[in-house]
Amino acid sequence: MNKHTLNTLKNFFNLSSLRMFLLGFSSGLPILLVFSTLSVWLVKAGVNRSMVTMFSWAGLAYSFKFIWTPLVDNLKLPFGNFGHRKSWLIVSQIMIILSLVFLSFTDPSKALFMTALGAVLIAFSSATQDIIIDAYRIESAPQKFQGALSSMYIAGYRIAMLVAGAGSLLIASYLGTEFYDPTVWQIVYIIMAGLMLIGVITTFFSPEPNIRRRNNFVKLRDQLKFLLSFTFAIAIFVLCYSILENPFSNKEPFEKFLFAFLRIILCFISSSAVIYVLIKVKLIPKKSATNAYAKPISEFIDRYGKTAIFILLLIGFYRIADIVMGVVANIFYLEKGFNIKEIATYSKFFGVFATILGGLIGGFSAVKFGTIKALFFGALIAAASNLLFSWLAISEPSINALIIVITADNISSGFAGAAFVVYLSALTSIKFTATQYALFSSLMILFPKVIAGYSGSMVNFMGYSNFYIFTAILGIPVLILIIWIAKLAPVKE
Repeated sequence: MNKHTLNTLKNFFNLSSLRMFLLGFSSGLPILLVFSTLSVWLVKAGVNRSMVTMFSWAGLAYSFKFIWTPLVDNLKLPFGNFGHRKSWLIVSQIMIILSLVFLSFTDPSKALFMTALGAVLIAFSSATQDIIIDAYRIESAPQKFQGALSSMYIAGYRIAMLVAGAGSLLIASYLGTEFYDPTVWQIVYIIMAGLMLIGVITTFFSPEPNIRRRNNFVKLRDQLKFLLSFTFAIAIFVLCYSILENPFSNKEPFEKFLFAFLRIILCFISSSAVIYVLIKVKLIPKKSATNAYAKPISEFIDRYGKTAIFILLLIGFYRIADIVMGVVANIFYLEKGFNIKEIATYSKFFGVFATILGGLIGGFSAVKFGTIKALFFGALIAAASNLLFSWLAISEPSINALIIVITADNISSGFAGAAFVVYLSALTSIKFTATQYALFSSLMILFPKVIAGYSGSMVNFMGYSNFYIFTAILGIPVLILIIWIAKLAPVKE
């Protein structure tokens, strides 16, 4: 083992890496509780498949987080000597705890709207936490250490997913899931809320990043105007989305998707028009809006020029094969004949450790062989692994086959995820850490999540086997984009 390889490995085992592991745990715990675990709860409560997959749209909070990121970046909280990043981090973690408790007291079999509201609150709070943790990670160490920090963050993230996925399902199974009982899920979600204290304690004992921030803090009155204005803009987005009913609701999934895509664009235009009017009437200070949104975007475009559009396309579609496939995974396992205990053991438990292994290999490969090479290989194996699900769909139910498919899929997903986080970190300017990274990570899941919301309808139309082949094909344009961008804009390692 040469000196460079040894030094690279040492970066994975220091205090900063341990801290990112624990913060990764705090970041990863809520996400399955509004996706995978919640989908099992909904199925057990008698909610139909198409409605269950539409719950994945609660995750659009992760896509829209760039809207309120400037508030998180520029609104100074009055919490003594905690520091800007730490104070926001503690607030977001407490919000997650309260939202999980709220969701635990809902019953989707009787009041589905309240369950949806709880899921949205968790997603919003979790997305806010992610904004701060991403900025904290990038500001805490230079680029050469980001591979190690990203891998340890993903390891903690996946351990939390193990707890929130396999752990929650095992608890539910132990308490009894033969017949639907909302009390079972109430206990599960309250336990998960308690585990969020790990993040709170880690944040409390972590140092504030030692970096000189831009002095963009504005007066409280202007900050409140900013917050209220953009809250109103988001409300207009939601209102516009609810008013525009899909005329193709009884048509083919492709027609339904096209309308959904058009509806999203129209909603964005409506919200943007509202923001423009509010700036014109001076309810939103023009200078604050410019500093918050225009400068981070213009700085990125100035650095990359015409190549910026290809980079944004890559970011928007890199994880599409994973995300679209993943939404129906638990439903597929249940309909294939596997029970909750088997799903928890093989899909969540062993799958998480496979993902951690893939993440560590991906982070190491990004440092050792270069970010672009790791990025390409990650995209290739992430898309190819979906073909194994197509094989599983037409095979007889087998635990051994399930283990093989889940292991391969999670290793590839972990590898691709770690390589992609390193790439996004390299794209981010330290001057606009939170806003730019939030924009990138929001874009990363926006289009995949919109498409994923119709995955249940796609399965109804084409069947599981063809659906998984389709998701693998979605990864081909990503590989072409990576090759093209590698020639136009090499990453500074």
